[in-house]
Order: sequence, then structure tokens, then C-alpha cells
Amino acid sequence: MIASIRGRVMSAGAGWVVVEVGGVGMRVEVPSGRVSQAAPGEDVALHTSLIVREDSLTLFGFATPEELEVFGHLIAVSGVGPRSALGVLSALTPGQIVRAVAAEDEKPFKQVSGIGPKTAKLIAVSLAGKIQTLSFAEEAVEPEAPADPGDGVAESVQIGLVGLGWAESEAAQAVRDAREAGAPSDQGGLLRAALALLQSGRPGARGAAAGRSAKR
Repeated sequence: MIASIRGRVMSAGAGWVVVEVGGVGMRVEVPSGRVSQAAPGEDVALHTSLIVREDSLTLFGFATPEELEVFGHLIAVSGVGPRSALGVLSALTPGQIVRAVAAEDEKPFKQVSGIGPKTAKLIAVSLAGKIQTLSFAEEAVEPEAPADPGDGVAESVQIGLVGLGWAESEAAQAVRDAREAGAPSDQGGLLRAALALLQSGRPGARGAAAGRSAKR
């Protein structure tokens, strides 16, 4: 079993690279657009998986152990061969795959060339409970930050102020200032506080008011 190789890049293309190891050029299939970007003459180190078939020996290489781990799980899914698994890793990072599986979301897999809807669903279902055990999974699946309920109120108030004729930048600043000053969190209270600031005689507010008066 060839677990890894290190050597000089002899040539490379979309989805493959030839690495010179001990005077022998070894062709390695790699995620498209990643390792294949290595220029001839550069040194490269790859984590590899040797796939043995009756009529071929194919070496697949990955820049990180995480990619290799995910590759091993993907080819264990019914209907997903090494080429399809390589296609998934060409389109998605290991972190994106972990997040999709954790959310039971097959959509990212549907976007991969050669992966149909049924196979995409099978990947998401089959890897659930397996891929989350990988060493990097906890870092990949970050908890979503809870939404700030005040953001929607602030946005509504800002839109209301713009509708009354205030400049968008002034409206946004007034809302921020009002919230920092401890204005009520409800929409009506925040609107009154922001409007009071705009009418309090600040230079920007006076300019906007003058502009509106001229229009009238």
C-alpha cells in the first residue's frame, strides 16, 4: 500500500500530476484545480490511496489527511466510485462536506458533475454519523451565531426614516446612536429616539432638513 509520496513535479494537468519519486514518474489523480496547480519543478507531498482493479492500479493523491479521510468514506458509499469521490473533493472542501452532511443537505452534492439527485441524497444519508467522527469535524461544523432580534427592528426603523426623507447614511447613524444611548428596543420607541436625534440640530440633520424644505 502506497500511503504517501513526495517528489518533484514533472508535469501536471486538470485532475492529475506526475511526481518523480526515485527516478520514476508516478501519475497521481488529484482533486481538480488544487494539487494540479503545482508547477513542474516544484516539490510536492501527497497523502495517497491506491485503488486496485482487475485491469488497473490507480493512485489518488490529496494535499491533506482530511481530504484522504473523506475520500475513503465517500468511496464506501454505494454507487460512488473513486472518480466520483474525486469529483466531490474537487468541488467541495472537507469542511463543506462535513457541514452538508451535518445539516442533511444534499444540495451541495447535486452540484457536483456526475452526481445525480439519488446519489447526492445517499451520500448525505450514508455519511451521517460517520463523517462527524473525523478529527476535524468539530472545527468544520461551527454553531451558527444566534440572530440578534434587534437587528430586524433597527433595519425597519432605518427604512422608515429614509421613507420620511432622511439620507440613508444619516438614518443608519441615528439608529446606531439611539441604540447606544439606551433607546427602547421596540420599533416605535427606537423610531422616536432616532427621529429626535435627527431633529436635535446635528449638522447632518440640519442639512437634510434644509434639503427637504427646499424641495417643498
